[in-house]
Amino acid sequence: MPRQKYKQKQKQVAQQRQHATPKPVKRKPKKFNKLLLIGIAIITLIIVVVAGLALSGQLAGNQPQTPTSIEPTKVLLETSVGNITIDLRTDKPITSQNFINLVSAGKYDGTTFHRTMASFMIQGGSINGSVAAINDEIGANNSNNKYTIAMAKTNQPNSATSEFFINTVDNSGTKRYAGFDDTYTVFGTVIAGQDVVDAIANASVTVNPDIQNEPSLPVNPVIILHASIIS
Repeated sequence: MPRQKYKQKQKQVAQQRQHATPKPVKRKPKKFNKLLLIGIAIITLIIVVVAGLALSGQLAGNQPQTPTSIEPTKVLLETSVGNITIDLRTDKPITSQNFINLVSAGKYDGTTFHRTMASFMIQGGSINGSVAAINDEIGANNSNNKYTIAMAKTNQPNSATSEFFINTVDNSGTKRYAGFDDTYTVFGTVIAGQDVVDAIANASVTVNPDIQNEPSLPVNPVIILHASIIS
């Protein structure tokens, strides 16, 4: 072949190689990589599930259990002027159990009856620290009769915490306030020490600047020395 034609032939071959479309190279997937990804996915799923169950259990453990019933229980309030015995209602398990818990924890020891009115009630149970609010338990049989004990609260529903009051007169129905029985949960009755309740109610008071200048602030507040479960 002449040298010139040989060079032209070589040039054509080179041009054809430049314009040729390369064929994709098929690579076989590695089984090892697939197994690794599957393993990682399974481990991640297990971690998420276990963490979710643990968190769910922790949150459930932090939530107070709502009692459905309580055993018949009496509470003794030893005060600086005498003793008061309260029989708790078994049909008000949330409220009664809350009171039992606070008594058992010694939360009422050293507190005072800080608001007293002979023609209304005596109020105590203001403690140091916070207490979770409980649900109201009004029901059909909720009468603030004389010498019954009920939970104090704000104007909002389900806002009772630790403060309570003992009715010193019959405050049921509309005898004092309309809707009184529909607002304050009655959870027990004073069965001994009514004279002590009367003594606390009739002690000297002064104007209470925090409650619309109400004459209810004891001059010498009665102290709850110790509260205990007696049965």
